[in-house]
Amino acid sequence: MLGPGYLLLRDAVSTPRSFMTDSALGLGDAAPRAVPQDWLLAVTSAVVDGGIVVKAILVGALWAAGWGAAVLARRLLRVSLGPQLVAATVAVWNPYVAERLLQGHWSLLTGYAALPWTVVAAGRIRGGSPGGRASAWLVLGGCLAAAGLTPTGGILAGCVALPLVGRRNLPGALALWCVASAPWLVAAALSGAGTQASDPAGIAAFAARAEPGLATIGSLAGLGGIWNAQAVPGSRTTLFALFGTIVLLALVISGIRLVADGSNSRYRETTPSDPAQDVRARRTLLFLAGVAIVLPALGATGWGLHIGEYLVARIPGVGLLRDTQKYVALAMPAYALCAAAGCRALAARFSGDPKTPDTATDEEDGAGGIRATAMTATLFIALLIVVLPDLAWGVGGVLRPVHYPAAWRQVAARMDGPGDVAVLPGGMFREFTYSADVPVLDPAPRMVPRDVLQTGELPVRGGTVSGEGVRAGEVEGLLLRGAAPSELAARGVGWLLVEHATPGPLGASKSTVARLDPVYSDRYLSLYRVPGPADLTTKSHATDRRIAIAAHLVWAVLLVAPLALVLPATPRRWRPRSRTAPNHAAG
Repeated sequence: MLGPGYLLLRDAVSTPRSFMTDSALGLGDAAPRAVPQDWLLAVTSAVVDGGIVVKAILVGALWAAGWGAAVLARRLLRVSLGPQLVAATVAVWNPYVAERLLQGHWSLLTGYAALPWTVVAAGRIRGGSPGGRASAWLVLGGCLAAAGLTPTGGILAGCVALPLVGRRNLPGALALWCVASAPWLVAAALSGAGTQASDPAGIAAFAARAEPGLATIGSLAGLGGIWNAQAVPGSRTTLFALFGTIVLLALVISGIRLVADGSNSRYRETTPSDPAQDVRARRTLLFLAGVAIVLPALGATGWGLHIGEYLVARIPGVGLLRDTQKYVALAMPAYALCAAAGCRALAARFSGDPKTPDTATDEEDGAGGIRATAMTATLFIALLIVVLPDLAWGVGGVLRPVHYPAAWRQVAARMDGPGDVAVLPGGMFREFTYSADVPVLDPAPRMVPRDVLQTGELPVRGGTVSGEGVRAGEVEGLLLRGAAPSELAARGVGWLLVEHATPGPLGASKSTVARLDPVYSDRYLSLYRVPGPADLTTKSHATDRRIAIAAHLVWAVLLVAPLALVLPATPRRWRPRSRTAPNHAAG
């Protein structure tokens, strides 16, 4: 994954260069599901290769998830390094991470990684002094912005932050969440795409799925159960998934009592914060974990599917929640805490400590306690890795970088005129000869400097879930029927891009292509110009773009604002040391 090339796997599309199109700002026909992600890549790839940016974000997210879980365990449990490493392993090495990597949801993992940090920041706000709360608010804003790289990530972080900041801080936290979510909230309001009801077929298509030997709730409790059976590690496609789930849940259950216990004298004596507040935070995380497992499981039942279909067909925006397994991420902070607490409790028993496991510390146990903790932590970490061995090496080598043919750069350079881009073959997914042997999202919208029309239709489980791209659907239908170029031009199409190295429906499009002006062609791509495209932009288009860009800039400021806490307030001036000894008064 870290080698030269670009990530192109299912929903993951990284490209050398992205562009600030209307779609990148969330102002296209489709719902703004990839903002501010696409805007960020458009800005950064103008300076740094886009493939490097995506890899850096992904690696940084996984590192931050583990580090954040360790910090959370230290903050709420006061455990030593061994249990902290267990918490970090639980956060990074689990089926949720593996399945989302295989599905290509690299940006969702930034929201996942922000969860433990959000818990810590919310706790500081609730119990800190006024001066400390100011910096905590800044950190919370950064966490919400980082999680908000995608709308789902922002919702995940909001679900954690709002219950933990306390009632008096709730209005401020809600306002901060709205600011962090401004890119997609503003885009949905301006484009109107978010005001449309979604296809009810998406509820059943994206429902959580039972794995071998497990019911749906068992798969979810094991942090698995993604809807796409193809985006699953090999170890989770057999009864080994049952064994892996049993091991994970055993480690979690071993510490659940200690995490929920509010009578732990150790915390009362050693923590500088309010122990009752830490207990409330831990219990809240346990509650969130239960909800994140039970609700998606209920949503996959017959009556749960009917309720979901009813809601998504009548309430705009509910379609954002249709992939319910995404929200199992909310269980990660509690799972990490429980495994860390279980490690510490078992180590105390191994060391023969006469104290109860929940009040003993490594320092009190001496060398024996330290050795027991190290051995127990090693055992826990080894078990977590053994039951999911194929997460190593890019999920068993599936996450391999690809190399785009030079034709993409050629067609991007030749799009020098007005009009949107229509694509052939029909559909949004491709199976290129130079990509993995799985369908991948068409990279064209991120490769060319014009807006690419996409229907938003998703092939899922043998069916099709309709999208919001009405105009794109009309244009695709015209192409497949072999319509005249003037009909395309009337719908704002100025370019036709034909992708040769992939299967897909072409219909009678040869009739249309024969009447277009060829611009570029090779064995991978052909580009045609559609003469006289209509200008369909509204009078408010320029204003809408400025507002959307402003919302993204506010999000970016919120994202980098915590850096002010690590920069020195005033630079120290270098002063040479005096060569003479200080003159002490004689006594």
